[in-house]
Amino acid sequence: MNSKLLIDAIVHQTTVLIAQLSTAAGIRAPLAHIADQVFVELSREIEAQGVSRKVAADMFGLAIRSYQKKVQRLTESVSVRDRTLWQAVIEELEKSGSASRRELLERFNRDDPVVVGSVLNDLVSSGLVYRTGSGDTSVFGVTVDRDLTRTVNEQRRESLIPIVWAVVCRSGGTNRAALREQLTVDESALDDALQALEADGRVTRVGVGDTATYSAATLLVPVDAEHGWEAAVFDHFQTVVRAIGTKVRRGLARATQADVNGGATLTFAVHDDHPDKEDVLGLLRRVRADVNELWSRVQRYNEQHPIPDGTATQVSFYFGQCVTSEDEK
Repeated sequence: MNSKLLIDAIVHQTTVLIAQLSTAAGIRAPLAHIADQVFVELSREIEAQGVSRKVAADMFGLAIRSYQKKVQRLTESVSVRDRTLWQAVIEELEKSGSASRRELLERFNRDDPVVVGSVLNDLVSSGLVYRTGSGDTSVFGVTVDRDLTRTVNEQRRESLIPIVWAVVCRSGGTNRAALREQLTVDESALDDALQALEADGRVTRVGVGDTATYSAATLLVPVDAEHGWEAAVFDHFQTVVRAIGTKVRRGLARATQADVNGGATLTFAVHDDHPDKEDVLGLLRRVRADVNELWSRVQRYNEQHPIPDGTATQVSFYFGQCVTSEDEK
């Protein structure tokens, strides 16, 4: 097995996904922390696999002392998230009331003026900021008399709820300290998410403080849900990674008929006049219906016959469908 080629390909595909998520719906998510976060979490997981720090340092091409210093430095600062330029511009306009394009370029002179201009265009297009005039004399200001930064933060807090729900559910039970370390989010935002999940019964808490244990029996994001798509994406991605990781750890790279861990990918080529086109395009709908029916049946039985503590076997089934035309490849 050529592990290096496989790792390179996975890293490339993951960066494509991160790029798409960071620019989804016109949002410019902060990425300054990504490289440091990857190093910290990768080093942590490598050591968790029983690899010594000396060997881990060698894998990164670092001397052991340099590796240790880097881990210590980044571990202390990895929870800090830089504000996006998008948010910083809003904060500046909130503070000043309004500003010309020239003033904003001077205020953010360390940033690429093209990027600053793109951010301003995004804000104007979204309706959060208005613009009068043209060129460097254009004047920008907020369109509503309220704290837009707080609005952005509240939107992020709302999107954090399904992510926390997914992590708690897949962990089988975890505490607040572990959640804070894994998600590296603001403490008050994490507390708000946990309280919201606990209040509507999606998460159960036992104990108090950082040692309180949180658990969730189910994770269900409706197909047409307006919010919660982040949890669905995270849950699917995490399940795929776990399935592959489990197969690799157990040395089961080759598939067998008796496999209970693994997956399969089939690609169909059809055209408008193909007799099987509708059957192929309907695969996602049919499999989703079958799986949902089975899930509901299992759930009803479990509600009537609770599983004794410590005896549950969790089976995570994942499937997906991607349709692309020739010009999208």
